[in-house]
Order: sequence, then structure tokens, then C-alpha cells
Amino acid sequence: MHEMAIASSLIEIIKEELAKHGATRLVSARVCHGKLTNIVPEALRFAFEVQTQETSMAGAELELKEISVTVACGGCGTQFTPEHPDLFYMPCPSCGREFAHEVLSGKEIYLDHLEAE
Repeated sequence: MHEMAIASSLIEIIKEELAKHGATRLVSARVCHGKLTNIVPEALRFAFEVQTQETSMAGAELELKEISVTVACGGCGTQFTPEHPDLFYMPCPSCGREFAHEVLSGKEIYLDHLEAE
């Protein structure tokens, strides 16, 4: 379950940000994650909740926003969002090429917003 490690890293980043701004309590945090990161939202929320118990972050809301996959065709360069749900079949809508596309978005993860007191 890589969500435990991700939650741990997010907590460290949040601690640094809270310290920078003199905040003592986290109210909410928004994390954006690409579809290709294979994050299970419920698992990440659970990992975050478990690791923040009895801290100044306890009870904070963790909002997760999924970023869709966007690729550039390896043949003609057309940028598109694959329509097939499993992302293994990605035919280009312009030329039909099914493979060797460059991933432009969908594999990132970052802390997007914090609300603290």
C-alpha cells in the first residue's frame, strides 16, 4: 500500500508549510493526483487520518482531486485524453496510432492548497 508512504511525505510537507506561516492547526488540505499514480483515494484518506491522530492535524479534511491523463500522439503529435477506461488502449483520434504516446499529464501528485489556523 504505497498510500502510507505518500501520506507520510504529505504530512512532512504540510508540517514545513505550517511552520513557515506560523500556523498551528491544519483545517484542510487538497492533493491533486494523476490517474496514472494508481492512488486509491480511500486508502490515502485512511493513511492520512491514522498518521495525523493526536497531532495538530487531527480531524483535518483531506480533499483529493484526480487529474485526467493527457497524451501527445507519438505519430502525429495530436494531444488527447484517452477515452478507454483502462488506459492500455489509446488510439489517436487523428491518425489511429495506438502506442508510443508521450504522457503530458496524469502521473503527477502535489499539494495544491492548505487551509490552516
